[in-house]
Amino acid sequence: MDALFQDLIVGVTGLTIKHVIMWLIGLGLIYLAVAKDYEPLLLMPIGFGALLANIPLSSAVGAEGPLTTLLHAGISNELFPVLIFVAIGAMCDFTPLLKQPLMMIFGAAAQFGIFGTILVATLIGFPINQAAAIGIIGAADGPTTIYVANKFATELLGPLSVAAYSYMSLVPIIQPPVIRALTTKEERKIRMSFKDANVPNMVLIAFPIVVTLIAGIIAPISVALIGFLMFGNLIRVCVGMCSSLNRLNDAAQNELANLVTLVLGITIGGTMTADGFLNLTTLFIMGLGLVAFIFDTAGGVLVAKLMNIFRKEKINPMVGGAGISAFPMSGRVVAKMALAEDKRNFIIYQAIGANASGQIGSIIAGGVVLAVVGTMLGVR
Repeated sequence: MDALFQDLIVGVTGLTIKHVIMWLIGLGLIYLAVAKDYEPLLLMPIGFGALLANIPLSSAVGAEGPLTTLLHAGISNELFPVLIFVAIGAMCDFTPLLKQPLMMIFGAAAQFGIFGTILVATLIGFPINQAAAIGIIGAADGPTTIYVANKFATELLGPLSVAAYSYMSLVPIIQPPVIRALTTKEERKIRMSFKDANVPNMVLIAFPIVVTLIAGIIAPISVALIGFLMFGNLIRVCVGMCSSLNRLNDAAQNELANLVTLVLGITIGGTMTADGFLNLTTLFIMGLGLVAFIFDTAGGVLVAKLMNIFRKEKINPMVGGAGISAFPMSGRVVAKMALAEDKRNFIIYQAIGANASGQIGSIIAGGVVLAVVGTMLGVR
């Protein structure tokens, strides 16, 4: 009877204040997902996974735990993140970008946050592998953050993922103050002309193939990321020419996206153990993640302002801020800001074009980080 009683109370006796704090963090993430609609598809399973991982002697984690099995089967080998990119590619419409290729500049400029944050993280004492993983939060792209973190700093996977998805959900709160601080009221009122042009089907089909080949040649280590994204997009654009691909397109956007998002989220939550999460490093990661998003937004805005010095037809600098990867949220935020300044200022198409460019730019930037830092560390 004594042995049975000990088995029954082992969970109670193993409970610590750290476990309770992690429960509160998990419940907080669930609250943000349900009540505030902040990235609910990811924060809900991440929050619940954190609860499962922080029950003393939980059978969900450990050598035989299902969350540990999922970690090895889907994240340690980068399978889940790249499968998510197939779904994202199938959801992305690059037509606005192809109609106005100039917006590609902002998809590159808004990646400044990645490299700026890597530098800051290194200066405050993080080793280069962790600094690179932290900086990639600036990609404003959760799967890319997970992919790079798994390569360079698996011990930071939990806090990095939470930071990335939390700040992505806070784009409508983070971006407007930064953009307003860097622009004048007159600049925010700049109207941009738009000439609607037809994009031939062959261009839509060639685009994902060409991007994959070029990005792969520049940074071969990025092929898994950009290749799967472009594969999903290729399926999308080919539907109009081959109706049989409807099934693949629907599966990528629905069943695949939902299933992988579910298991990815709860698996990440399972890495958020009290000992690994409740430390000063996590606070630094959250702070540097915010710095990365601010740098990203500022980089795009400042490049647009610089271009205006040399252009007769001015660019609304806010469009530059939409060059981050949080698609299509950032584009909508910028378009709403323009309408708030001038109810007849419609820059949604330009903003979405820049935002779509950011989706590609973030992956290429992530590939560059993987290539450069991977070479330094001997990681391939």
